[in-house]
Amino acid sequence: MNIIIIEDEFRAAKSLQNLISDLKPDSKILGVYDSIETSIEGLKDIKPDLIFMDIHLSDGLSFEIFKSVEITCPVVFCTAFDQYMLDAFKSKGVDYVLKPFSKEDIAEALRKVDELKKFFQKNDLPDLESLIQKISQPSAGKSSFLVFKNQKYTTIPTEDIAYFYIHNEITHLVTFAKEQFPLTQPLGQVAEQVSDKQFFRVNRQYLVNFKAIKEMEHYFQRKILVKLTIETPEKLLINKEKTHSFFTWLEDR
Repeated sequence: MNIIIIEDEFRAAKSLQNLISDLKPDSKILGVYDSIETSIEGLKDIKPDLIFMDIHLSDGLSFEIFKSVEITCPVVFCTAFDQYMLDAFKSKGVDYVLKPFSKEDIAEALRKVDELKKFFQKNDLPDLESLIQKISQPSAGKSSFLVFKNQKYTTIPTEDIAYFYIHNEITHLVTFAKEQFPLTQPLGQVAEQVSDKQFFRVNRQYLVNFKAIKEMEHYFQRKILVKLTIETPEKLLINKEKTHSFFTWLEDR
């Protein structure tokens, strides 16, 4: 694997080189660049398989590089700042490593790249294109849910539902008005009925409405904590394996 490092901190760049050599002895570092200008010049002549890229460089944000050269390989962003996560995943990012990074962080990033490579090797292009076309045209989803509570039936418009969640093995819906109703369907079935453009299953217990999301922040073990406009019984945590798809979902609107 041919790798490029874009990093303006000498120690960080050196540490990355050493870790990559330890974790992937068969890899080759094609170049180390410390600015937007030198990176653009280097990438005009070199086509790496992977780039480790800092975000804050001496002459600006590294996202500027993408405006000048076409980058077709995966990018692992290494930075001390977490506010650029969404921009990173928009720019071919497959992982977002916060400094100071550890050997385990870099090993995990390399593992993700390897899994991505294996996926494309196992799946031919026509099937992949069909999959992309399918997921880029999500269904509108059902417009309401029939619920029963206090001996009465009523319908709840789907647009009024902040989230669905499992409690005592029963699926419940919670509205933006903080009303709660039990459902007879399992959460997996509900997820298939609603628009996958409007709702995202953040974990096994919760399916949330995009309109209900207030903010996100980093949590322990590289998870993402999602906060909604109304309270939830438990913390909404997205594991590191699902982070990329979650931010892609947020962006594709």
